[in-house]
Formats: sequence, C-alpha cells, structure tokens
Amino acid sequence: MRLLAPLKFIVQAVAFGILMALLLLVVFPQLKTQPFEHWWRNQQVGVSSFSYAANRAGPAVVNIYTRSFQRGDAAPELSSTSLGSGVIMTDQGYVLTNYHVIADADQVIVALQDGRILNGEVTGFDVPTDLAVLKINAEQLPVIPQDNELAPQVGDIVLAIGNPYNVGQTITQGIISATGRSGLSSMGPDSNGRQDLLQTDAAINAGNSGGALINVYGEIVGINTASFQSLAHQESYGINFAIPYALAQRIMQELISHGRVIRGYLGISGADIPPLMAQLLKMGDRTGLFVEGINETGPAAKAGILVEDVLLKLDDEPIRNTRHAMDKIAETKPGSTIIATLLRQGKIMTLTINIEEDKRFQRLR
Repeated sequence: MRLLAPLKFIVQAVAFGILMALLLLVVFPQLKTQPFEHWWRNQQVGVSSFSYAANRAGPAVVNIYTRSFQRGDAAPELSSTSLGSGVIMTDQGYVLTNYHVIADADQVIVALQDGRILNGEVTGFDVPTDLAVLKINAEQLPVIPQDNELAPQVGDIVLAIGNPYNVGQTITQGIISATGRSGLSSMGPDSNGRQDLLQTDAAINAGNSGGALINVYGEIVGINTASFQSLAHQESYGINFAIPYALAQRIMQELISHGRVIRGYLGISGADIPPLMAQLLKMGDRTGLFVEGINETGPAAKAGILVEDVLLKLDDEPIRNTRHAMDKIAETKPGSTIIATLLRQGKIMTLTINIEEDKRFQRLR
C-alpha cells in the first residue's frame, strides 16, 4: 500500500502534464508548427528573426527561366527571354507562377533550390488573374506550407521570396498594407474586373514575379505579381502586390482539372455608386452597379441592358459593389439564366439574361 500512494501521485502528475500540454496546443496552435523555443522568444520579445519561416518556405520557391525561338529568315534558334519565380504547391509537381512570366515562352526551365534543373510543362493559365500552373516530374519535392483557413489582415508581417534580377533566392520583409485592391486594370466591357490583390511594402522586383509571399510561420499568403508604377518610366517604392492564396489555390485547382478557368460572362463594365449619385438616381438605401459600358454582342446587350442602367440585384441577391457583381457573374455557370433587377430612369424592372462562357482569354498564349 505504501508503494501505491507515490505511484498514484506520479500518475496524477503525468496526467496533469498531458492535460496542460493539450490545453496549450488549443490556446496556442502555433506550437504545432514551430519549435517551442521560437514561440517562447516571440512571446517575450517579439519576432527577432524570420529564419524559421525562410527555412520552412524557401526550398519550395523555384527559379523559372524561359526561352523562345527567334524566328526569321535563318533557322530558328532558342534564346533566353525572361526570368521569374514559382512556388511548388503539391508533391505531384504542380508549380504556381504568374502568367506573364511564361506568356511568350517556347520552353520553360524550373530550377530548384537543391540544384535540380527540370523542364516545366504548362498545365494551364488564366490571363485575368495572371496565374499559370506548371508541371515538373520529380520526386521528394519540397511543398510550401499551406493553411486553407488563412485570413490575411492589414498589418500582418509578410516576407517575399523570389529571384530578383537573377541574383539568387532573396527574401524581403514588410507588412500587408491593404487587401482587396481592384483598381489596377481596365474596367471596360471586355475586361475581367476580377482583381483582388494584397498590397504590401515587401520589395517585389523583376524576377520576383510568381514567387511566394509568406507569413512568419512560413505559410504561403499569396503569389507575388507586380509593383506599382504611377507613371511610365517612374519607379515607386513600397507599393507592391500579390494574388491572395485563396484565389490562387482556387484558380490552380480549376486549371489542373480543366486546363482553363470556366467563368460566366455578362459583357458589361460598371462603377460603384457614390452617395451623391445615389441621391440623384433616387436609390434610397439600395446599393448597386452603374453600367458604364456594354459589349454590343454580349449577353447583357442581348437581354436589353442599357448604358446608365443601375443593376440592383442578381437572382434576388442585392449587389454590394462592382467587384461583388463581377464575382457573382463569373461564378455563374455558363448556359444558365440569371434574373437581373435594375433601375432605369427611376423605374424598377427585371430582365432575364442567358449567361455565356467567358472565352476571351483562352487562346492568347
């Protein structure tokens, strides 16, 4: 009996320790993905080094080189045309990069950080989001850490990984400056209107395109895509953009499954409605999209939508803003119909629109 009493206390102490460990994992899930020492230092003095994130994500960021045939009177010859970066997303060898990195390529070469040089086959590309998927054939590929529940917020610390100017893999640090940037491309009736970019002050230079934007845990936040230029030949600093991981992942899956992204198409361009215009249009507390332009051969024109109409609802779903409307249209299955509620010269009316597939960008490469 005397031996059982101490044993009882030992068992209770071990059980208590296990319970506390499980509680810590629930309260601090970061402990599952980073060493305790790293986590403890962060709690005490903040992030003092990003080496953990860099070492975790860096091997999955590749260098991409493209070559194209020089065509002319002489026999065609291959010459180097551009460089960029890419991210290994799956252990099957699928690599995400920017479309503009491989747009004019006749040959794509993928260089891994472990020294392997591989040919990259283009699985598919999507011009509106500037994304492309490559396939490389190799084993034991490093895959970048991913979190499907990730929700980037303004102020998050991020790192950009890529191969700027072909100097070798480089990591720059910054924060997310803004989310949901959409005013970076034309919004004409033949534009896509589907930009939803992260803005960051982490440096993104030539060659960084297609590389990874990661968080302090080494998880991918986005695909680096562009730096902002306010005027031709005028450089800007601290205004750079990345395609959010959630959007990039969704586009990648469609490209792998179908070789293209299947989108609905309406054939309009629109603008958000400021409060003063809403008063002039007698919209009350309603929101909507002001129709600025129409493709004369598109579904909207065929259904009778006119310039200066205000789209209020699509299938009884109120339109919050232009991007919401464009996303709703793009996600509608081609061949289906949609009921549009609109305001025209002070009168509410409804029209039935037959949604077509958006095929404008499928054969540009």
